[in-house]
Amino acid sequence: MTDLLMQSADVARVGPGPRVIVLGRQGAGKGTQCARLATHLRVPHISTGDLFRAAIAAGTALGEQARSYVDRGALVPDELVLDVVAAHLGGTEARHAGYLLDGFPRTLAQGQALFEVLGAAAADLAVEIDVRTDDVLPRLSARRVCRECGAATSAPDAEEVSCPQCGGIAARRDDDTEEAIARRLALYDEQSAPLLVWLADQGILLTVDGTGAPDDVFDRLRGVVEPRLARLHAAAPERS
Repeated sequence: MTDLLMQSADVARVGPGPRVIVLGRQGAGKGTQCARLATHLRVPHISTGDLFRAAIAAGTALGEQARSYVDRGALVPDELVLDVVAAHLGGTEARHAGYLLDGFPRTLAQGQALFEVLGAAAADLAVEIDVRTDDVLPRLSARRVCRECGAATSAPDAEEVSCPQCGGIAARRDDDTEEAIARRLALYDEQSAPLLVWLADQGILLTVDGTGAPDDVFDRLRGVVEPRLARLHAAAPERS
């Protein structure tokens, strides 16, 4: 382990944990990289989808509100998304432990509200995993999602395959038609552009090339995240 890697691990152990936002188009490999980076930084990997499922399963008031949108496949309003995230991260212990936010915030309104609710230390940095639309389209067309555990795998030549995670059936999602994929990618670009500009203005945005093998992407991701976190934690006082 290099000195830089040891320094990054020590930051996560002895001080407030790093708070990282990871963004990227659908099909950019964001979920895979988020899981790896969260494990590397020793912080919880938090996605709004997981938070919604947990709140719904627990039968909380927020969960019941989210269910009304999720069950009909509608977008959950910004205000409700923020309420669910804030309920999870609002405690001092959760914030001190650090976190990796996977795909949240998605819009400028969500980003600004996140910092209003959690304060200036809501995020140490934000990383966009950048993959061109032409490159993610084939990935999304080949994606098969497990009906049991929700894990995604690639199977361009088969409609259904065995899930490598749990052995269940992984199939094409109903909304993974070419037209629907194109609409989702266009919506991401439309919504994310103002958010990315705002994050850059805050001085916390980094961009990583997401093309290539997952190991190569992770090396690039780690190569930009670790130095920035090391500098921030060396220079900054204890955060709330």
